[in-house]
Amino acid sequence: MEHSTIAAIATAPGAGGIAVVRLSGPESYAVAAKVFHPANPSKRVEDAKGYTALFGHFMEGEEAFDEGVALFFRAPHSYTGEDVVELSCHGGSAVARRLVESCIAAGAAPAAPGEYTRRAFLNGKLGLTQAEAVMDLISADGRQGAALANASLNGALAKKIGAEKDALTALQAHLTAWVDFPEEDVPALEDAPLVSTLTAVKGELDTLIRNYDAGAVLREGVDCAIVGRPNAGKSTLLNLLAGFDRAIVTPVAGTTRDVVEQAVRLGDIRLNLFDTAGLRETEDAIEAEGIRRSWKKLDEAGLILAVFDGSEPLTREDLALAQRCAGRPAIALVNKEDKPTQFDAEIIAGDFAMVLPVCCQEKGSRRVIAAAVARLLGTNNIDPHAASLSGQRQLAAATRARDAVAGALDAVSGGFGLDAVSVCVDDALDALCDLTGENASENVINEVFERFCVGK
Repeated sequence: MEHSTIAAIATAPGAGGIAVVRLSGPESYAVAAKVFHPANPSKRVEDAKGYTALFGHFMEGEEAFDEGVALFFRAPHSYTGEDVVELSCHGGSAVARRLVESCIAAGAAPAAPGEYTRRAFLNGKLGLTQAEAVMDLISADGRQGAALANASLNGALAKKIGAEKDALTALQAHLTAWVDFPEEDVPALEDAPLVSTLTAVKGELDTLIRNYDAGAVLREGVDCAIVGRPNAGKSTLLNLLAGFDRAIVTPVAGTTRDVVEQAVRLGDIRLNLFDTAGLRETEDAIEAEGIRRSWKKLDEAGLILAVFDGSEPLTREDLALAQRCAGRPAIALVNKEDKPTQFDAEIIAGDFAMVLPVCCQEKGSRRVIAAAVARLLGTNNIDPHAASLSGQRQLAAATRARDAVAGALDAVSGGFGLDAVSVCVDDALDALCDLTGENASENVINEVFERFCVGK
């Protein structure tokens, strides 16, 4: 199957100026010759050189159904490392689908999700971490998230892991020689350089692991629950962050009875906002169900914006909310800063990462909240061009490697001997090879590419 010629639409579905159908495989030129006829009759598809283009007509049998451009890439100088032809037709699903159907009728097979990038990986054009970065780049909807994905695509993570592997490999070579060839009088490693190397590698892995959550927020966004008492300003906050009147705002307590959802961009972070029902005691069955859902959203959220009415004294419901937020990634927003303050924020300050006085009716509060969210989630400290981990697979492998290096350090400090150190270093190297894909099984490869879209 991997040696067959595949075809798929490579552009997003829907109407557009151009749609691209991509062919990849040994018969790409032969298939293209059957569905594309150059406007210049002296030109032949089969003779086209790499990195050239021809204008012509797309054919189904003897019928021309569109005109467009064919771009040619000769193996191995293509994205997949195979012969590739990209057929650019007029946008619109009908024309693009017809072109794919013509390619399949001419001998191509439909491409599976991620099959082009999978072939690039198998043909040595991309490492596994770079292949994963392709989907991250496609999915990114923020500048920083896209920059992180692009850095990985350009090999930042692979280079970082490669440097740590080189350091451990040199260490392991010395350890192995000392353990396996005692007759050669190989000098034992002194503790100081051994510990120095292991500590440096562990520090680099610690940094990658520590920055994972912030990187994931930039790439994927975060679910954010807006919670508080009725009329504290939750819906006003939602409208402020959304930039339009998404939620109904009235002076009537209990207006919001169900969770209102809205995706917004706050700085460079995508927040999936959930405006919840006001938290209070009630005998109304419908409102009570809304409050139950509010608590559930609070427990599930990756970020909590707890809104308090600064014009009123702190209440029992406020205290209960603060206690529920303790130890969570939560910011207390003391709203209605434009009115005389009666709220004692000091009482709840210990339950929150930060407490901010705001007025949810003023646009300037949006910038204040954005800066606070970036600080809390750590995205303000992320270098978008540095190496970063993407996905649970990479995180798990990096964590295993870090723990193995920590085990080697413990073996040194505990006096367990260089044999024990060598075993730990070997485990760390295996984990790093898993991360880069050098030891990747078929199941791991399938898991990576199953989340790709067709055409990429």
